[in-house]
Amino acid sequence: MENQDYQILLYYCYAHIADPEAYREEHHLFCVENNIRGRIIISSEGLNGTVSGLKEDCSKYMEYVTSDPRFAKTEFKIDSHDKHAFNKIHVRAKEEIVHSSLRHINPNERTGKHLEPKEFKELKDQDDVVILDVRSNYEHKLGKFKNAITLDIDNFRDFPEKVKELEHLKGKKVLTYCTGGIKCEKASAYLLEQGFEDVYQLHGGIIKYGMEADGEDFEGKCYVFDNRLAVDVNKVNPTVLSTCYVCETKSDRMVNCANPTCNIHVPICEECGWKMEGACSEECKENPEKRPYNGTGYYQKNTNGYNPYKGLYRKPDKDKIRSLHD
Repeated sequence: MENQDYQILLYYCYAHIADPEAYREEHHLFCVENNIRGRIIISSEGLNGTVSGLKEDCSKYMEYVTSDPRFAKTEFKIDSHDKHAFNKIHVRAKEEIVHSSLRHINPNERTGKHLEPKEFKELKDQDDVVILDVRSNYEHKLGKFKNAITLDIDNFRDFPEKVKELEHLKGKKVLTYCTGGIKCEKASAYLLEQGFEDVYQLHGGIIKYGMEADGEDFEGKCYVFDNRLAVDVNKVNPTVLSTCYVCETKSDRMVNCANPTCNIHVPICEECGWKMEGACSEECKENPEKRPYNGTGYYQKNTNGYNPYKGLYRKPDKDKIRSLHD
C-alpha cells in the first residue's frame, strides 16, 4: 500500500464575513506559507473549500480555520491520499460560497433537520420517506442513493425551478443529500420556504456517510472536485451505476476527455479509452490539440509560470514555502 502522507479536506461554514476580500488575502497567505493547495471560496456568507496537503500542514490549516470564532463550528471531512489532490492554490472572493440563486436564505436561521449518517441510514427506507438528490446531472449519473429522486439540472442554481415538480411530495419526509452537505443547507431551507413541512438533510453529505455508515445503498461512485474525479463510497453492497459515454456498457471509470477544448469528465471504459485515445467522441479524437493518452484519462495541468503569490498584496515569507512541485 502506498504511503498515505497527505490528506484531502472538504468543508464549509456559513458565517458572516464583513470584509471578504481582506479575509481572502489573509487566507491565501496562510495557504501559501503552509503548502496548502486547492479551491477555496470566500464570501460575506462564509467559506467553502476543498484542499490538500501533508498531514501536518492540514492539521495546521484546520487549526487556523477553527481558531477563528466565526468558523469554530467548521467540520472537516478528512480523506487520506498519497499525494496532493490539487496542483495549485486558488482562494477567490465571490458573492456566494455555492452558486445557488438563493441568496436570501441564511442556513443559520432555518434549514432542514440535520441527520447523522447512521440516522439517515435508519430513516431512508421507511414508507413515508423520499430521498432527494440535489446535485447536478453529471454527479448523480455517476452515483446516487438507491431509490433516490434526481433532478434534471446542470447547475445547482436551477434547483428552485425544479422544486415545482415536487409538489406531490409535500406530505412525505424529504431527505436531501449532496456531496459534502453545503448544497443541502440552502436546498432544505428552500423546501421549507415552499411549504414542505418535514425536511431533513444528510449531515456531511455522501462523503461522511461513506466514512461513518460504510456507504451502504449508495450506488456507483461519488464525483469529487479534485484530481481524483471520483471516489468509492460503498463498502457494503457496491454497484456500478454509470455507463460508458462511448459504448454504453457499465463503467464507472472516470476520464477527462483528451481534447482540452472539450475537457468533459465522463465515464469511459478501458477498451473505449484506448480505442478513442482518451477522447469522448470522434470529433474530439481528431482534434489537433488532443493530449497523449496514457491509459488513465487524467492529465497533469501545466504549472509552468504558476505564481502562488498572484493576487497577494503582502508577500509571504519565502523561507516558509516548500517546493510547489514536490
